[in-house]
Amino acid sequence: LALSGILHDIGKIGIRDNILNKNGSLGSGEFETMKQHTVFGAEIVGKIHSLKKVVEGILYHHEKMDGSGYPNGLQGDEIPLFARIIAVADTYDAMTTDRPYRKGLTNEEATSELNRMSGTQFDPEMVAAFLRRMQREKIDED
Repeated sequence: LALSGILHDIGKIGIRDNILNKNGSLGSGEFETMKQHTVFGAEIVGKIHSLKKVVEGILYHHEKMDGSGYPNGLQGDEIPLFARIIAVADTYDAMTTDRPYRKGLTNEEATSELNRMSGTQFDPEMVAAFLRRMQREKIDED
């Protein structure tokens, strides 16, 4: 799981810099190109035969519980566990990270968004586990 989490966006090395570093919303063609990072990453790591589960996390971390994700439109339990876990952590990180074109959300705002998307975009069990862990980390910091 840790290796899959570390490598989940490795396929972005195959995406042009002008798309990766764009300071605004991607156009539809640019978004289609960006979506290929999951496939590129799976191809790179897939050359190492002992990393099948790692490849699943990389390839499917943008799938959504309702089937609206990519690259294959998987839904529910069709989405491998590693990918369901990474999806929540990756989205939280994306929401709370400052970008050139927007300020990151607060922890409270991101938590609210994850709860809102639980069940449609994300596995509710993975969201609950992630938020429990985040709460424990917050308590440990205090």
